[in-house]
Amino acid sequence: MTTGDADQAALAGAKRTLRDAVLRRRASRPEPDRTADDEARFALLATTLGDRLPDTVAAYLSVGDEPDTLRLVAWLDARRVRVLLPVLTDGAGARLDRPAWAAYEGPDALRAGPLGLLEPTGAVLPARQLPEAELVVCPGLAANRHGDRLGRGGGWYDRALAHAGQASPVLVLLNRDEVLEAIPAQPWDRRVDRIVTPDDVLDCDPPYS
Repeated sequence: MTTGDADQAALAGAKRTLRDAVLRRRASRPEPDRTADDEARFALLATTLGDRLPDTVAAYLSVGDEPDTLRLVAWLDARRVRVLLPVLTDGAGARLDRPAWAAYEGPDALRAGPLGLLEPTGAVLPARQLPEAELVVCPGLAANRHGDRLGRGGGWYDRALAHAGQASPVLVLLNRDEVLEAIPAQPWDRRVDRIVTPDDVLDCDPPYS
């Protein structure tokens, strides 16, 4: 094994260890605390967006103990904001080999996808149409103030966000204890621009290269 291979293996191991720790913490959080934090995060997002809503937002439908996005998606939809959601399968249930999106058309136009996710049933849009989104809300397990984000390890969002518009801010929703000093990251990992916790919307400043 070369030095480079060893470094990559060590970085992958550090990511796995941190993912496991965050997932254990999330699973142990009492439901009343989750609910209170979800309400606080939503209030911050609604205030931040204010009356100048984007025409199109790329988001996702949270599952399990992830910070809630269901209320945000419904709120945007009620205000006639076009919401793009991830699509992992085609209409026959086969996995797509690259990131894709579809517009949210209400709770009755969703189907069960892999990993417990819900997907829109509408026309599938290729990743290259992501620049239509003026704001991107992506999932994550942790992040730091430089914008390094720890995902779940599948790489879907790193590939998808490569198509995000340069002027479109990327937000990640986290709990208070998931904003860390250091995040193991690869050079190709797409940084986020803002972190939304129950207490604040934090702007990220990329480190000088």
